[in-house]
Amino acid sequence: MYTSVFNWSGGKDSALCLYNVLQQKHYSIKYLLTTLSESSQRVSMHGVRQELLEQQAQSIGLPLKQVLLPQDASMSAYNQLMEKTMRPLQEQGITHAIFGDINLQDLREYREKQLAQVHMKAVFPLWGQPTGELVREFIALGFKAVVVCVNGRLLDASFAGRALDEAFLQDLPAGVDPAGENGEFHTFVYDGPVFTSPVKFTVGEKVHKTYAPASDPDDNCYAKEDKPAFDTGFWFCDLLP
Repeated sequence: MYTSVFNWSGGKDSALCLYNVLQQKHYSIKYLLTTLSESSQRVSMHGVRQELLEQQAQSIGLPLKQVLLPQDASMSAYNQLMEKTMRPLQEQGITHAIFGDINLQDLREYREKQLAQVHMKAVFPLWGQPTGELVREFIALGFKAVVVCVNGRLLDASFAGRALDEAFLQDLPAGVDPAGENGEFHTFVYDGPVFTSPVKFTVGEKVHKTYAPASDPDDNCYAKEDKPAFDTGFWFCDLLP
């Protein structure tokens, strides 16, 4: 088996990808790796609190490495920070980094290029699979998730805080990817076959924030230059540990 680090967002794609990797047994996962905002102590873009992320990792049973991103960091600063994070992992004998990305070609090429600089290989177990089939597989396997962030240009506030289930999928407007692969929505997974016990939380308030993606590729709408590509509004549903 290849020794690897698993890039963990805490959402549905990560959870389904992790499940598949553990079933296939081609990779030995040494760490979960997550980026968080240094100022808010929350998972980048998802807005999930650090405490809940740590509870996920504890229930999964894998060590968690957290990368804290400075506020308004440029893309070049992000790249330097990730290289500083990944190089020691490569020196530990980790040869592969696993991602739950499905079909964003520019994001895949970006990850491959950056990892090549530290002599590591990117792996995409879900790549190219139909997103509708993947999200329904996620539900059928018994995973439980709550929608924690929605793009306000595409979905109204009522979608935030909902369970990711068949009813949610049926209510999505035309043109919205069923897995939110284009950044339409993000989720927090709290139970399922990779967990030893459910992560407990309470649904908190919904807040609207204007967000300018500038430095984190895991936002699924990141800018490749140092300046933001656009500003847009998002509805976040806070989850309380």
